[in-house]
Amino acid sequence: MSTGLLFIIIGIIIVVILSFNNHFSSHKFVKETEPYFMFLMEDDYKFLLSIRYGDVDVEKLFGQRVRNGILTIIIMFFIFLNNLTFAYILLSLLIGFLVFKLPYINLKNYYKQNLHKINLMLPYYLKGLEILIQHYTVPVALARSIDTAPEIFKPGLRTLVQKIDAGDSSVQPYMDFANEYPVRDSMRMMRLLYRLGLGSQENKQEQLLVFSRTISSLQNKAREQKYKERLDKMENKTMIMLFCTGGGILGFLLLSMMMMMNY
Repeated sequence: MSTGLLFIIIGIIIVVILSFNNHFSSHKFVKETEPYFMFLMEDDYKFLLSIRYGDVDVEKLFGQRVRNGILTIIIMFFIFLNNLTFAYILLSLLIGFLVFKLPYINLKNYYKQNLHKINLMLPYYLKGLEILIQHYTVPVALARSIDTAPEIFKPGLRTLVQKIDAGDSSVQPYMDFANEYPVRDSMRMMRLLYRLGLGSQENKQEQLLVFSRTISSLQNKAREQKYKERLDKMENKTMIMLFCTGGGILGFLLLSMMMMMNY
């Protein structure tokens, strides 16, 4: 058994004994050191968590990331204890940082994978919003649409409505929403929505007609995309079936030829 591994085992035993006797609390240690690592929290971490899990304790999950990163660095130090050069110290810090960063990378990848889904869902949400705008003002319609909106849009909609209610009458809240969901035509749709909210009652029907036509165009594009994906999926399945069938026949012929040559 190596010296580094022996130190790890001894360290684990000591931590378990201290925790059992209430002399040491890993949870308390992470809680006390967490504020020093808050600068490492990514700007979009809260948003990505809300997209993936809904309403969660952001600080708790970030604390778990900090804990895992610190523990990884400590374990790597013990592993390289016999030859703790500057290169190994740097490697230990790098591995610890990667362990800390991995949950964020997974959230980012999940969000990127769901952008396509958001792209297909946005026109149908906007169609429901259009119906509400016919009876209410744009801010009221946005607030009323939250309950029936797809789950993935709810965090962004709540933020948008809060900014408008706080007195921000600029286009920025709408642009922030579009930046959170950077899919096809989201910027243009949010600008149209903003102008619709600014327009007078006399011009509302005309602007609403433009808004409705744009939504219909987006819905048609979404349908075409769905049909294309179905066709591509069917083509892939057909090609796989042909390859499997052809490969099976070819394998059977080769096997038959080998058996005939043996005779």
